[in-house]
Amino acid sequence: MECLNLVTLYSSSFFTVAIKKMSRVSGVTVIQSVELVPLGKSTPDFTRKPMALNVQEGKKALFKAMVSGAPPPVVTWERTRGEMNDPNMYKTRYDARGREHILEIPSVKHEHADTYKCFATNDYGTASCNITLNVIEAGSQQKGQGGNGQDFRSMLKKTVVPTRKKQLPPKKEGEIDPKLWELLLSARKRDYEKICLDFGVTDFRWLLKRLNQMKKEREDEQAKVVEKLENVKQIQIKPNGRAEFSMDMKLWDANSSIHLYKDGKLVPYSDDANSKYCLKKSGTRYTFSIKDPQPEDAGFYQVDVDDTNVLTTDFQVPAVEFMDQIKDAKAVESEDAVFTCHLSKPLNGITWLKGDMSLDDVDKYEITVSEDKLVHTLTIKDCNEADKGKYYAIAGLTASSASLVVEADPDGSKRRKGKTDNQDEITKRKLEKEAKLRAEQERLEAERRAQAEKEAAEAAAKAALRDGDGSGAGSDGKTGGDKSDGDNKNENLLEGDLGNKKGDKKEENDESKKKRLREGPLVPDTVTDRGVQFVSGLSDTTAKLGERAELSCKISSETTKGRWYKNGKLLTNEDGVRIIKEGACHRLIIDCCQNDDTAVYRFEAEGRKSEATLNIQDPPKIDQDALGEFTKPVTVKAGETAEWKLPFSGGVPMNVQWHKDDDELVPAFNVKIETSANESQLRLTKCQRKDSGDVKIKMKNEFGTMEAISKLIVVDKPSPPLGPVDIVESAVTSVEFKWKPPKDNGGCPVTNYIIERQQVGRNKWTSLGEIPGKNLSYKDSDVDPGRKYCYRIKAKNAEGVSDYLKTEDIAAGVLRYPGSPTAPKVQSAFKDCINLTWGSPCDTGGTKIVGYNLEKHKKGTNYWSLVNQGGPITDTKYAVKDIFEGAAYEFRVSAINLSGAGDPSIPCDTVIARDPMKAPGKITGLKLTSSDYTTLSLAWNKPKALKGTEDEAQGYYVEIRPMESPDWTRCNSMPISLTSYTVLGLKAMTSYWVRVIATNYGGDGEPQAFDNYLIAMPPPVRPKFKDRNMTTFVVVRSGNTVRLNFNFEVLNITTWILKYCCPYTCPIVNLTYCIFQASPHPDVSWLKDGSPVGKHVTITNSDKGSQMLIPTSERSDTGIYTITLKNLVGLENFNVEVRVTDDPKPPGPVELDQIIPGTVTLSWSSSPDEKRDDRLHYMISKKDSSKGTWRTVADNLYNNKFTVINILPGREYNFRVYAKNDMGLSEPSESPRFGIQKEKEKFIINKRETKSRNLESPPSFLVPLKRRTAPEGYECCMSCAVRGNPAPRVTWYRDNVSLNTNTNYYITNTCGVCSLLILRTVAKDNGEYKVVIQNKLGISECSMILNVKE
Repeated sequence: MECLNLVTLYSSSFFTVAIKKMSRVSGVTVIQSVELVPLGKSTPDFTRKPMALNVQEGKKALFKAMVSGAPPPVVTWERTRGEMNDPNMYKTRYDARGREHILEIPSVKHEHADTYKCFATNDYGTASCNITLNVIEAGSQQKGQGGNGQDFRSMLKKTVVPTRKKQLPPKKEGEIDPKLWELLLSARKRDYEKICLDFGVTDFRWLLKRLNQMKKEREDEQAKVVEKLENVKQIQIKPNGRAEFSMDMKLWDANSSIHLYKDGKLVPYSDDANSKYCLKKSGTRYTFSIKDPQPEDAGFYQVDVDDTNVLTTDFQVPAVEFMDQIKDAKAVESEDAVFTCHLSKPLNGITWLKGDMSLDDVDKYEITVSEDKLVHTLTIKDCNEADKGKYYAIAGLTASSASLVVEADPDGSKRRKGKTDNQDEITKRKLEKEAKLRAEQERLEAERRAQAEKEAAEAAAKAALRDGDGSGAGSDGKTGGDKSDGDNKNENLLEGDLGNKKGDKKEENDESKKKRLREGPLVPDTVTDRGVQFVSGLSDTTAKLGERAELSCKISSETTKGRWYKNGKLLTNEDGVRIIKEGACHRLIIDCCQNDDTAVYRFEAEGRKSEATLNIQDPPKIDQDALGEFTKPVTVKAGETAEWKLPFSGGVPMNVQWHKDDDELVPAFNVKIETSANESQLRLTKCQRKDSGDVKIKMKNEFGTMEAISKLIVVDKPSPPLGPVDIVESAVTSVEFKWKPPKDNGGCPVTNYIIERQQVGRNKWTSLGEIPGKNLSYKDSDVDPGRKYCYRIKAKNAEGVSDYLKTEDIAAGVLRYPGSPTAPKVQSAFKDCINLTWGSPCDTGGTKIVGYNLEKHKKGTNYWSLVNQGGPITDTKYAVKDIFEGAAYEFRVSAINLSGAGDPSIPCDTVIARDPMKAPGKITGLKLTSSDYTTLSLAWNKPKALKGTEDEAQGYYVEIRPMESPDWTRCNSMPISLTSYTVLGLKAMTSYWVRVIATNYGGDGEPQAFDNYLIAMPPPVRPKFKDRNMTTFVVVRSGNTVRLNFNFEVLNITTWILKYCCPYTCPIVNLTYCIFQASPHPDVSWLKDGSPVGKHVTITNSDKGSQMLIPTSERSDTGIYTITLKNLVGLENFNVEVRVTDDPKPPGPVELDQIIPGTVTLSWSSSPDEKRDDRLHYMISKKDSSKGTWRTVADNLYNNKFTVINILPGREYNFRVYAKNDMGLSEPSESPRFGIQKEKEKFIINKRETKSRNLESPPSFLVPLKRRTAPEGYECCMSCAVRGNPAPRVTWYRDNVSLNTNTNYYITNTCGVCSLLILRTVAKDNGEYKVVIQNKLGISECSMILNVKE
């Protein structure tokens, strides 16, 4: 029976099972197919899985995978739809150098789009993963517009390509555009204002709270795929003409897919700089670029890693041009340099660059934009030598460049503080320069306004002319010079006063003045005084009904008075407005705006005009008293009706919406909404508890939005208390338990809990009364020991009583001991005190823990003694003082409840009663003793103890750090006591820093590291073949397979293996050789007769060896094959002669001729194979009539004639001639029968006389013993040759002690050769060895000395 169980157990370990295991790589499934994996073996797994691909049609697709497992797994590929039988379409190979299994699809087509599967299989399981291949159609728009000749199936196949990202929700009226949120999530804080201005948001501070919340959620999503993301830069046009955006990103999985989307549509890209969309990766820096951007390239770009967004940028290409380019500037050190440009269209901002570096509005650089957003200025402050160079201004797709030259200050008077005390002078010059710049800007703006006024004056009605001056009106809140044509492009400015120009010369004057403006200098010295100019004109203004509105402008003269007009009508203070003049500033104030105040207002001063529009808005408004009443919570009972009514006012049409918890309410069975011109009412009938929440009314018209929020509270009875019920105490006379409050209190507080009890086995429930709602536990003291009880708990509030929560059966009076506490921990140890702490047990036994018992165990004794003799310990810590200095102790603790003491905990670690130790010093003598491709063996000396500063080391830690990593990794989790260690699991040919740290109870000492890094490789060894007697000649039958295997062993191999299959029985010749250690692994090359092998010969090299394979051999493959092994130490060659041949054909007819009596000469024709095989020869066999057997008489004959001797008369002879080569014998060619007549003669015997002879001889040595020296640990054989008759008796001695009966020595005597064999020599085998031979005729001896060398 026991034998049967063993067989069953053994067989069960090889049953086929399916155990799912965890893989080291996400997305990989590992199935173990056996129940137990043998030691040293493992299931397959992926060290790097293939990466999903997006490949353009016609391009090449490569899937690469790296696998592990013992034995090495076999990798196969499959696809979900279709087969992979075509070797031209699907090519698989193994890259030995990179250890990668590769699936290649040379030319991708649409039908290749599919989910592919990669399997790694060995004897113990299978690992698999799925990979997606997406095929992107090249020129799909042109194909889509083609004719109707497309096949419907091919159209279906194209739809499998997921090329579109989930769309952002559309922008709702009155809400923030979702694109703005996406851009802010990827932008820097300094760019928030610029981005918000592009979307018309002027105050973004109220967005920050929600933005921070969304940013945290986005970062949590990104943390799943991205380890680090920083330095995100939005898209910009670079001076080289490419649009670029970039980021620093470190991925968790290097195989993660990176997708680029434009307006939600997948965009194919490559790493080719000449492609339209390009991705360049340098370290962790990812840079996307768009070559030759055009207006159609504008859009919303997003970068995703797998399905997680990491960057969003908005590429805008406005149709704008430079009216005035930036010009070269020159500045003295410590002065400011200014670049200014003028645009044809207002822009919130443009891009300023120095070289390829983007410039921001920070301390060094000041970027300003004029009020009309047409003039953009860059100021470089405090110039120095580093600031000189080329600067770029980029607006849309156009760029303007200029150079900055910084000249040295010859006298140093303009340098910053620390050089001179001229700071006040520098500040003064700076203010003067800024004043000149403002004057220049004002001049240019005035010229534009003057040009616009002229054009407007000529187009206006003559009735609008006043005092002979042309008048005009600007547009869009600009001054009189800001007129826009139909293409929204500003005209160039004209010089001079427009008041005396005539309309019939408009076009001619425009052209001439444009030329003068472009060609004339723009420095302030060339500007002439042209009267009053507008420093800042009127701006369009919006005001709410009943509020205050103000229009203001500033002119260049403080003494000039002006006039205000409303829709062309002159205004005075009697018209309900206030006109205020404060120096050069003029203001028009309307204290209480009405609807009729909406008009076009104009200010005139000395023929200069500026006009703007005032719009009066009437947004929704709610009376504050009604709003206060509305915001009060509405409380109703379940099933009743809740009502809200709110009056409002505002401009029509008014859109009113009611919302419940952000969901819009529409009229339904229980929802009634009534809305009039100035009031809206909501009624919710048959309210339930789930209807509780926020009720919001939202009113909106064209001028704004108004919201008000109220709260609905529906009260009802509470839900049952929450379980499970925990047993706090189950004593002999009481039971105590606790519960959790109801999930829903019904909308009002729980006032009481009703407790009921039932004795198990009875049907009656007894009320135990009510307890206050704040108590969540109950103690029943009226119980009988040994009985079981069940309890019901109900919650009660002002609206009623909930359903009950029922407990399980609770036994009273049953002894339940507590569980074990956690093992004690040593907080500190001294020679006279040890401080311990521990944790309470998880299982209290149903009653309170009243204390603890602490026990100690002294090492070397067999009993535990109680520490707390005075009673239980009430705390979870204790100081043990009853100890002896230097003794080792273990401690354990047990908990005590009302039932008694429970089981003790597991003992703590051994602690020695002694004062704290000092950390040890550095180790010494650190050295590398041996190494290979995966291990490093170290040895060192113990550090010396220095009294008072460094104590003795009790263990050691070994740490390693790869060269490319900054982090040290500890190889041993627990300290080792030995002064040697072998680091395992290293990567071959990888460089590591190694250090050793001594440690003791006082802490870790300082580390001691090697001066240089170590490489995981054996010591360099020149390749060398072990045995020069290896077979160097191989014969192969033509048409068979030739395979030569050379295995590289990491360790020294003392044998070589030759597997040779007989060419007559096996179609494969397999030769396997083993060589000496070669370090590092050698490069292998094969030659045939000194030249490279042919294409039909397959050479396979790997880290484990090299193989030469000829699948189907031919005679032309005959030759000498040379394998060359070369590494950095040297090279070695080995030659193998391979002869490809076949069975020989028989020779021609055999002729016999007797020339000399007693002999016969055979001659024959050559075999047809003699010319093709230079090793072909002949063999002759003879059979005579007296014996009847065939006997070989000649072999290795290379001619066609042979004379056979000893031919006797009277006998008949038959001869056979064979052709013979390396494969064997041919069919024989037989000769005719040959015979000679025998003549009988008289037989005479001559008998010789015999003499007797004495053959006895004394013993003697033919070959004496010789002196020998043998290495320790190897075998040693001593021998000599003796003679004597009768045969002498042989006795072996070592140092005159007989060895014949010693079993440690193997003694033989064969035909007079006497041998003594020592299988494994040691030092004690040194000495004098003697052989004594003796017979009856005498005795002889011979001796020698054996030296065993260490």
